[in-house]
Amino acid sequence: MSILDEQTPGAIYGIERWGNGRFEILDNGNIGLITHHGQDTTSTDLTSILHSLEERGIASPILLRVANSLKQQIDRINNGFKNAIKELDYSAAYRGVFPVKVNQQAHVIEKIVEYGAPHEFGLEVGSKPELIIALSQRLSREALLICNGIKDSEFINLALLSRKLGFNTIIVLESASELELVLEEAKKLKIRPALGIRIKLNNRITGNWASSSGDRSAFGLSSPDVLRVVDRLRDEGYLDCLLLQHFHLGSQVPDILDVRRSTAEACRFFVELRKEGAPLHYIDLGGGLGIDYTGEHKSTENSINYTTDEYCYNIVEAVRNTMDDAGEKHPIIVTESGRATVAYSSMLLFNILDVTEYDEDEEVEVTEEDSRSLRDMRDVESYLTPARLQECLNDVTFYRDEVRRNFGRGECGLRDMAKAEQLYLHLISKMRKVARTDEWISDDVVSALEATADIYHSNFSLFQSLPDVWAIDQLHPIIPIQRLNEEPTRRAILSDITCDSDGKVDQFVLADGISQSLPVHALAQGEHYSLAVFFVGAYQETLGDLHNLFGDTNVATIEIRPDGGFDLIHEVEGDTIAEVLRYVEYDPLAMSNSFKMMVEEAVSRKALTLKERKAMMNAFKESLNGYTYFEFDH
Repeated sequence: MSILDEQTPGAIYGIERWGNGRFEILDNGNIGLITHHGQDTTSTDLTSILHSLEERGIASPILLRVANSLKQQIDRINNGFKNAIKELDYSAAYRGVFPVKVNQQAHVIEKIVEYGAPHEFGLEVGSKPELIIALSQRLSREALLICNGIKDSEFINLALLSRKLGFNTIIVLESASELELVLEEAKKLKIRPALGIRIKLNNRITGNWASSSGDRSAFGLSSPDVLRVVDRLRDEGYLDCLLLQHFHLGSQVPDILDVRRSTAEACRFFVELRKEGAPLHYIDLGGGLGIDYTGEHKSTENSINYTTDEYCYNIVEAVRNTMDDAGEKHPIIVTESGRATVAYSSMLLFNILDVTEYDEDEEVEVTEEDSRSLRDMRDVESYLTPARLQECLNDVTFYRDEVRRNFGRGECGLRDMAKAEQLYLHLISKMRKVARTDEWISDDVVSALEATADIYHSNFSLFQSLPDVWAIDQLHPIIPIQRLNEEPTRRAILSDITCDSDGKVDQFVLADGISQSLPVHALAQGEHYSLAVFFVGAYQETLGDLHNLFGDTNVATIEIRPDGGFDLIHEVEGDTIAEVLRYVEYDPLAMSNSFKMMVEEAVSRKALTLKERKAMMNAFKESLNGYTYFEFDH
C-alpha cells in the first residue's frame, strides 16, 4: 500500500461508504449536503452555508444542525417499523420514544416532538429535569412518556399527576424498593399509575456499552426481584397497572444477532409475566440502534452490520414469532432510539488556525567538517528506494538519535542538532514521496511515516465539542469541506485550541480503513481552510466540559429548501467569557471592578496614561463579552 493511494481526489475519505447518501463531492470540490424533498433531492454547498453564516456574524467553530436530516431519520425509523409490521402481518403498532439524555437541547427536543407527532413519537426521561422538559412539550395522547432511572417521591408525584393532564406517562420500576415509593404516592394522590418493569437479561452484547447489558448491568431487576414486584403488586391490588416491560441492550449495538437474541429472551419474560396475570400492553426494547461511523458495515465498536430496515424487521419478526408460539396477543413495540435519531443531523465546522509541518523541502548542506552521524544520515538518500524504505527509515532515525545523545552529553552544539533535525525532516519528506509509488510498502513503514504527520492547529475544543473522541476513542468522520477536487498532499493530525496534550485527534475514517493521520491540503495564503466532523448530534453537546474554559460553540439550525438554498431557523450564540466564568463561580462585575482598581493604581503611579487606561479597560470589557474561541479580525 502507499501513503496516498492513486484514486480520485476526495474519494480517499470514504464519503460513499459512511455518508449513506447524505453527502457528495460537488464539481467545485466542496461537500454537498443531499436533502430529500418528497421524490426530489437537492445538493447544497456546505462551504457556502458556512460562509453565509459567517457573513451573518456566526463565527467558527459552529455546531450546524440540519433540521431536514432530523426529520428524515425520525421518518426512517418509524416507517421502517411500520413496513415490517405490515409485511410480517403483525397485529399491533410501534411507538418510538426519544431518550432526552441523548440531546437535551431545547430546539432539538422541540423539533423531535414536531417531526414525531405524525408517528405518535414520544419521549423517555431519566431524571427530574428531563421530566420537566418532557412535560413542557405538547405530546399527542398516544405518544408515550416513559420515566426511567432512579426516582424520588417528587419525581414520582409529578409523573403520576401528569396523567391527569393527558400525558401517557409510564413509570418504569428499576428496583423493588422503588415500588414502595410509587405505591405510597399513588395511594396519597388516589391515582392509578401506569407502570413498567425493567428486567435484566442474561444475554450480553458486544461493543463499547457491553457493561450495560447482561445480569451485571447497573439497572433493572433480576428474575427473583421481578417476581417479588409482581407478587407485591398483586397483594396491593395494582397488578393491573403493570402495562410495560422494559429492558435496555445498550447504546450502539454493532451486531444484529445480539438484537435478535436479546429480543427473543425479552419476549420470554414478557410471556411469563402475562401468565402471572400482568396485563402487559407494551414491550420496550430500549436503545441500541447504531449508526455506521466508519462505513465498514461490520460488527465493530464504530460500525454496525445491519441497516435500519433490517433492525426493524428483525425485532418485529422476533416478537411476532415468540408471541405466536406462546399463543399470546402481539404487544405494542417500543424502542428508545436516541443516537440513530439525532446523530446524523449535526456537524461541527471549524477552521485551521496554523500548521506545524514535519518535513523540510530545502536541501540541507552537510560537509566533511560535520560529524560522522550527520554525514551518515546525509548518505541515506543515495540508497533510498521503495525496496529499502524500511532500512532507510531505521537508519535516519538512528543517526538523528545519535546526534541528540551527543547534544545531551555536550559533545555537539545547538547548530549541529538543528542541522540533524532539518536533515531528518528533509529525508522523511523524500521517503513520503517514495511511499506514493505503485510498489508495495509495508504497513509498518506507512504507520511510521504517518507518525511524522503535520499538526493542524484547529479552532475547537475536543473536550467541549467531541468528548467521546477523548474519553472512549469514538470515531467520527472528519474531512475538509473544500478542495476535494485536488489531491491532498499532506498528512496531519488535529490539535485543538486547548493547551492539553490530550486535545488531539489522531484516528481518522478513510475509504481504506482507519488511519493515524488525515489527508489534508497545504494551506494557501489567506485561506480559511475548514473541516467538518459529522454525526455529532448524539451525546456530544450534553457531555462537553469547560477544559481551559472554552464554552459552548455557536449553534445554527438550518432547513434546506427544495431549491437548494437554506433558511436559518434558529441560532444560539456561543458562550461568552463572562458566561463561562460564571459557571466556575466568578462574578464578572466584581472581576472588572478589581481590575479597574489595579489599573487606577497604575495611573496614580504614572505607569499608565489616561489614554492607556481607557484602552486597557475597553480591552478587558470586550474580552469579557467575547467568544471563548479564536476570533479573526474582520
